[in-house]
Amino acid sequence: MYAIVEIAGHQFKVEKDQKVFVNRLATEEGKKVSFDNVLLLSDGSNVTVGAPAVDGAQVEAKVVKHLKGDKVVVFKKKRRKGYRVKNGHRQSLTEIVIQSISASGTTKTKKTKAEPAKKTVKTEESKDLSSMTVAELRELAKAKEISGFSSMKKAELIAALS
Repeated sequence: MYAIVEIAGHQFKVEKDQKVFVNRLATEEGKKVSFDNVLLLSDGSNVTVGAPAVDGAQVEAKVVKHLKGDKVVVFKKKRRKGYRVKNGHRQSLTEIVIQSISASGTTKTKKTKAEPAKKTVKTEESKDLSSMTVAELRELAKAKEISGFSSMKKAELIAALS
């Protein structure tokens, strides 16, 4: 049984008892971590492809240790210009061991979109017209059904609304 799972922004093909080096996770060494963004799940001849993720599937892993990867040298050069820059870095990694891959039995938390805030048209009593922006004045003119407000300037809008 194997699964393709998204861990820390990257996709990995994982199996049980496999060691995987992933980008640094904010979990202490020795703790268990679970990933529920399973993109594909295969159990012999059964292959389940998620759209975008398989519902109820989960991969559990144990954080073994945090370490740094090999040095990566970044060398930039523009020929015949005398421009050479040499930089480098060592990537922060986390070594994890996959403990189990479960196909179902977990409940996935649904993300709900927050409803957009309804725009309230402000009246001239609540706010002075000269301190409003042109866009707000145009919305107010549209609400009062004034024709030709799209080509009016700020002073003309204020005169038409008062």
